[in-house]
Amino acid sequence: MWQLRKVPSSQEACAARTATCHSCNMKGHYIYVCRSCKVRKISIMATVEPDSKIAIVGSGLIGQFWAMIFAGGGFKVTIFDIYPEQISKALENIKLTLSKYEKQGCLRGSQSAAEQAALVTGCSDLEKCLQGASYVQECVPESVDLKKKVFEQMDPFITEEMVVATSSSCICVSQFVGNLAHKHRTLVAHPVNPPYFIPLVEIVPGPWTLPDVTAKCRALLEQVGQSPVTLSREVAGFALNRIQYSIINECWNMYQDGLLSAEDIDRVMTDGLGPRYAFLGPLETMHLNADGIVDYCNRYAQGAYNVCKTFKPPPVMYDVPTAEKMLKEIEKTIPVAKVPERRTWRDERLAALAALKRNLKEKTE
Repeated sequence: MWQLRKVPSSQEACAARTATCHSCNMKGHYIYVCRSCKVRKISIMATVEPDSKIAIVGSGLIGQFWAMIFAGGGFKVTIFDIYPEQISKALENIKLTLSKYEKQGCLRGSQSAAEQAALVTGCSDLEKCLQGASYVQECVPESVDLKKKVFEQMDPFITEEMVVATSSSCICVSQFVGNLAHKHRTLVAHPVNPPYFIPLVEIVPGPWTLPDVTAKCRALLEQVGQSPVTLSREVAGFALNRIQYSIINECWNMYQDGLLSAEDIDRVMTDGLGPRYAFLGPLETMHLNADGIVDYCNRYAQGAYNVCKTFKPPPVMYDVPTAEKMLKEIEKTIPVAKVPERRTWRDERLAALAALKRNLKEKTE
């Protein structure tokens, strides 16, 4: 509903504040103009103060990761759960995990693990949890009905200074906050698992989300070391899952057609596309694989189009019979019983990759 425009007059510029437009990266004074009523609203894009309180609603694994990320940024964090025993387990797990990360050399922030753990407290009173919070991150299971219930319970305690985000991976806020008084303060901030080592967060505003809310959310996530991307509007699957499902679709089709084994399909990614995409996106890859992206299109667009014509049309149903056939192959190296062990291995490798990328970035700055 809101459109970002640069302030045209010096008078309005005095009332606005210098900011960077996340659409075009141009610095300047900006206001927001409603596309429907054309009413102008002076906007202040501000970061969240370091002594601000962060509220986490839901004490599961994602909620715990969020708590550790914000504590690493020096923020005081309160985790809410309706079950006090779950809060106790979450706080203990956070303490142990931060200590482990410290020993492994991958702890975020400048404070010790003990100091960061001390910043995280628990609460089984929702009003008390949200009281005084400048940012709220909801982390309940992926269910429209459950999220609708939780946001309805939060609504009376949301203030005009709060940003209220859902960790939803596919559900847009418009599906469950449409009747709330403070729906304009809500949006999606979808992390990628495990978010402590994979910094991407998808910010997806609803049709009524105020631009200030989106900007404040992005600024905070950058402040604590995440790497946010901002979608201009809601779309099914957001960005990451739309790309991910496109990849899985073709992998599924190739396996069903007997073109490659499950092991070799994964190898195409781990030893082919994966190492490249850890540092370059697909569009930059096109740019570097020719004399710029336009030259790439001149050279290779027709060939790519011809290949794409051979694809099976989506959607692709990930059917159980095919999955059971895959499982027989995958279990030769990763039995289902050892999946938790393999997840730990995954997190350790992702931590090492994150450290490598961080060190390389520091050397180039």
